[in-house]
Amino acid sequence: MAQSTETTDWVSRFADEVIEESERRAPGKPVVVASGLSPSGPIHLGNLREVMTPHLVADEIRRRGHQVRHLISWDDYDRYRKVPNGVEGIDESWAEHIGKPLTSVPAPKGSAYPNWAEHFKAAMVEALAELGVEFDGISQTAQYTSGVYREQILHAMKHRADIDAILAQYRTKPKPADQKKQQAKQKPVDEAELEAAEGSGAAAEDDGSSGSAGYFPYKPFCGNCEKDLTTVTAYDDDTTELTYTCTACGFTETVRLSEFDRGKLVWKVDWPMRWAYEGVIFEPSGVDHSSPGSSFQVGGQIVGIFGGERPIGPMYAFVGISGMAKMSSSRGGVPTPADALKIMEPQLLRWLYARRKPNQSFKIAFDQEIQRLYDEWDKLDAKVADGTALPADVAAHARAVRTAAGELPRTPRPLPYRTLASVADITAGHEDQALRILSELDPANPLGSLDEARPRYDKAEAWINTHVPADQRTIVRDEPDAELLASLDEQARGSLRLLLDGLDEHWSLDGLTHLVYGVPKVQAGFSADATPKELPPEIKSDQRKFFALLYHLLVGRDTGPRLPTLLLAVGQERVRTLLGD
Repeated sequence: MAQSTETTDWVSRFADEVIEESERRAPGKPVVVASGLSPSGPIHLGNLREVMTPHLVADEIRRRGHQVRHLISWDDYDRYRKVPNGVEGIDESWAEHIGKPLTSVPAPKGSAYPNWAEHFKAAMVEALAELGVEFDGISQTAQYTSGVYREQILHAMKHRADIDAILAQYRTKPKPADQKKQQAKQKPVDEAELEAAEGSGAAAEDDGSSGSAGYFPYKPFCGNCEKDLTTVTAYDDDTTELTYTCTACGFTETVRLSEFDRGKLVWKVDWPMRWAYEGVIFEPSGVDHSSPGSSFQVGGQIVGIFGGERPIGPMYAFVGISGMAKMSSSRGGVPTPADALKIMEPQLLRWLYARRKPNQSFKIAFDQEIQRLYDEWDKLDAKVADGTALPADVAAHARAVRTAAGELPRTPRPLPYRTLASVADITAGHEDQALRILSELDPANPLGSLDEARPRYDKAEAWINTHVPADQRTIVRDEPDAELLASLDEQARGSLRLLLDGLDEHWSLDGLTHLVYGVPKVQAGFSADATPKELPPEIKSDQRKFFALLYHLLVGRDTGPRLPTLLLAVGQERVRTLLGD
């Protein structure tokens, strides 16, 4: 039964629609949702939206007691297009493999995997397991080379004139200039994609070859060099004999297509064929596949030739990155789900995808913004716990922390990420020091072991070590800054004395926060508990000066980690020494 849209999120609304559509198309059968990923290089965080959108919908359908299959088609029988930049263990010699299926290209040197596709697939499979994504993986190499699609290939060849007629509607239609601009805004593209974005409709993506023998929606891989740089020169519908020539090596052969398994349908025919074959009800597509004349739109017409219907398919928007270069799968250093999971818990990453509708873009933070995101997440966690969160926020939170199979593993004591990062920064890998500091944050409920703060502590430590530049790391002074201490006026000395006198009584995170903010208030003749409304505006300026003085005396810089955390990290005895006590 459909739920009230006022109290549900985008996931529930799609689940309603998908269940209804599945009952219309395939009553009594499991609901089928799908994703497609090409392991042509590192599978980045933009590609993850291709998986998370149907995963969240599939998971909601499972929660309602329906059977559902989430298919991930590994497009590992796609051609190897170019040598990506920045991938360890490869060099320009990999260029000789361009045109071969991804499963026929050697893995990077030192890889534990048998080929290129398996190497890049493995990291994604591991990340999806950590994210709690349940799926059925389908290797398109296995499907094609075992003859699973043989009938569909013969059917496509028989109806090649019908397919060609559909594609011809788009081949001469240039994209409007404003649409090109919109695509450029929403999706950074590599060279191959740029060609598609600037091309003319369907012809921009591979839709088959037309030569003197006519149009063919099928490309053999060469029997000599394994590349797809082949041209079909003859085909007999009755005998299924197909002759092709390879433009790369000159090899030519005649095969019987009813027995031949070394080739594939071109992309614009392959995708709708699979919709019909698998009975896909829901599959999203990126903005590059959703424009007029592109794969998803044209596929909606071609799928009828195979006796199927186009899936419900929202277009999903670009996923950006803050703190790293914009992602492009053709460049090295592209952030992947595994990269994100090194610095954030799976719940946070799931939440980023769950809280935004597919057509809304968002950013994943690798810079200081991650601390703000974690603060926002912890506030939501507290609101959900006390019942004050809004319904859509409750839904997004629920989808982040658990799946239909159960709750994701979580940090027993989720201390603030920014505090953990500061402690990891200051202690530089000394776990005993980290535990000492963290156990002093709340003396009434001390941390008994670092394991209570894991895995969040490990994620924060990884962020400090991999994404914070060396010149922004915190190094506590070894010796007091005698010159600065000697130059201080009476007011500055008085502020340090007030702080030092209060350390014993206020040695906890909350206590030190009260103390450091209170010193300038007391010096100005107010109570340490005075609220901003009770204070003159210049108190804020006095606080900034006081904080800057403490940072200079402790770490030799104008700024640093939050002062209460820093003081705890340095330890009371050393604080007293550095502040001239």
